[in-house]
Amino acid sequence: MDALEVLQTRNSAPRLTGSVPEDALEKMLKAGLRAPDHAQLRPWRIVVVEGAGRDRLGALFARAKLTSNPDESAEALAKLRGKPLRAPVVVVVAAKISEHPKVPEIEQVLSAGAVAQNILNAAHALGYGAMWRTGSMAFDPVVRDGLGFDENHRIVGFLYVGEVEGRRKALPELNPDDFVTRW
Repeated sequence: MDALEVLQTRNSAPRLTGSVPEDALEKMLKAGLRAPDHAQLRPWRIVVVEGAGRDRLGALFARAKLTSNPDESAEALAKLRGKPLRAPVVVVVAAKISEHPKVPEIEQVLSAGAVAQNILNAAHALGYGAMWRTGSMAFDPVVRDGLGFDENHRIVGFLYVGEVEGRRKALPELNPDDFVTRW
């Protein structure tokens, strides 16, 4: 698949299974690290969660929810615990915000977002499926701290990666004229 085909056919894959070999994951991560980076701050941090780490991440999600809502139902907590089990690998991408006179916080967050997008594109190019999710856990300080980040970090997404289970969903046709204004 050539680069333009990868970019034009990438689509989120909600049902993921199987495994992701270490060499494929390494290629995805290397692609991620080629993201635009004003002033070479390298404002990204990545945590790869796999194997039993997915259970620990689910427990962290449940602990975060209980911290904010001690009366959360057992059913809701079980659902949170199961979220990281939706794929064999979860890649957590965060922006590490640094004070810089020429690189505002938004540029650092966008750079981390570009890391995430590059990982998704690389996964697709290698024949894997992926889904970028955020949700309340991405903004929860208990989750942030539990993953080893500090108050200067912003989680930009949880990337679920694996082999696509079932059919890929159809891509909607998007016309650039619907989104682009020319001056």
